[in-house]
Amino acid sequence: MDYILQPWPWYITGPLLALVMFILIYFGKTFGMSSNLRTLCAIGGAGKNTAFFDFDWKEQRWNLMVVVGAIIGGFIAHFMLSAPIDIDLNPETVSDLSLLGFENAGKTLLPAELYSWDAVFTLKGISILIVGGFLVGFGTRYAGGCTSGHAITGLSSLQLPSLIAVIGFFIGGLIMIHLLFPLIF
Repeated sequence: MDYILQPWPWYITGPLLALVMFILIYFGKTFGMSSNLRTLCAIGGAGKNTAFFDFDWKEQRWNLMVVVGAIIGGFIAHFMLSAPIDIDLNPETVSDLSLLGFENAGKTLLPAELYSWDAVFTLKGISILIVGGFLVGFGTRYAGGCTSGHAITGLSSLQLPSLIAVIGFFIGGLIMIHLLFPLIF
């Protein structure tokens, strides 16, 4: 049980991820979470109004099971397999986050300043959720997929657009954390 509770090394998780990708490619499937939003809209009848959602969603049922598995797996991992440990953050990062108002930097994975009901029900919190949700949703559609889809499926199948998207995601992350994050907090 101790082996399951500890973070797995890259030389175990990397080949396991590659094995999953080979199996998906063998069966002609592609992995990506954001495509499930399109499937859910199609199930809800959005295809009657928009051609983008007018497709045979039943072919994507297997990918909806990936979402269900991710939710169940996340629940199990958090509530049954998590060992409460401090996060091994660089001391400079902890100091920088403390200066921005994050009291428990390095002590918790989800800081209460962002992930609590008290934070959500403020003007700043709800604004971050709405603007961030719009940007993520728009960016996902504009890029033709999410970070997991491009970085895992796209790169493993050697797609140039996925490489460009992943580079863009990385640059966007750097801009966010170094330029925008200090302005927001």
